[in-house]
Amino acid sequence: MAKPNRQTPDAAASIADAIVQMQRHGLNSMSWMGVDGMERMRSLGDEAFNFLSERMKEDATLLHGLLHCRDLEELRRFQAEFIRTAIDQYTEATGRMIELGAAMVPGRQPRD
Repeated sequence: MAKPNRQTPDAAASIADAIVQMQRHGLNSMSWMGVDGMERMRSLGDEAFNFLSERMKEDATLLHGLLHCRDLEELRRFQAEFIRTAIDQYTEATGRMIELGAAMVPGRQPRD
């Protein structure tokens, strides 16, 4: 039978203390952002995930369309439309992300 390790509680407490210190340090380093900054950071994340979701839908639509193309002209047309849509969506998303990122700078408000 194994002997109980008497160092375990001290080691666990030491690890827990280290985690608390890291969290305190990490959260304090972001305190300058305030509630508004954190809300803007959340908006930036939401925008990124919404964009990725829309692009994945477009990719699925492309694959479905390519699967059902009957000739090369239809295939070319389908791919060209996909590329045009992708360029437009990436351009719009880049502009929105730049605005949201710039709004995270203290004292700067996003443009309407």
